[in-house]
Amino acid sequence: MTTRAEAAERTGERILDAMLARFADTPYEHVRLEDVAADAGVTVQTVIRRFGGKAALMVGVAERELERIVEARTSAGAASPGSVLAALVQHYERYGDLILKMYSEAPLVPGLPELAARGRSYHVAWCQGVFADRLPLEGALRARRIAQVVALCDATTWRILRRDGALTPMETETALAELLQPLLSPAVDEGGAGPAS
Repeated sequence: MTTRAEAAERTGERILDAMLARFADTPYEHVRLEDVAADAGVTVQTVIRRFGGKAALMVGVAERELERIVEARTSAGAASPGSVLAALVQHYERYGDLILKMYSEAPLVPGLPELAARGRSYHVAWCQGVFADRLPLEGALRARRIAQVVALCDATTWRILRRDGALTPMETETALAELLQPLLSPAVDEGGAGPAS
């Protein structure tokens, strides 16, 4: 990559970072490209030339963050259930509020509902993959267990435990393990996030 291409890449990342920071604290409809550009140290024309407008910029942010989420989740994929839950809670500590905000505001941004659907599909596939050998092999029971595990590992469940329930991250891991234990075989007692005694 040439020096010029590297500089352009860094500029694009700064713009994405600025949009992400604004979106995290501001409703999408109140985010102004002027503010994003100023935060990134560029002109509005640079933002438009690079991303095409606010909606396309938001989709670019969502695509980048989804890639990061997939990468982080993949690295936790082959661990014990306890380790998976610990990594999941850590992941939601970083991304949970943003994921939920993005889902709630997706209808306002052209292209974002499709990305949100991809994110939800990925979450279902991830849950099926990481817990595959601990779920019933087939039939209605397997389908029901997968749906239960998906709901349990969702950002909304994390929010209820962390925000509404005011649990610490460690208490959230324990609560999730206690909820997950009856659904899996063998029991969730390995990897450090098993039920509290």
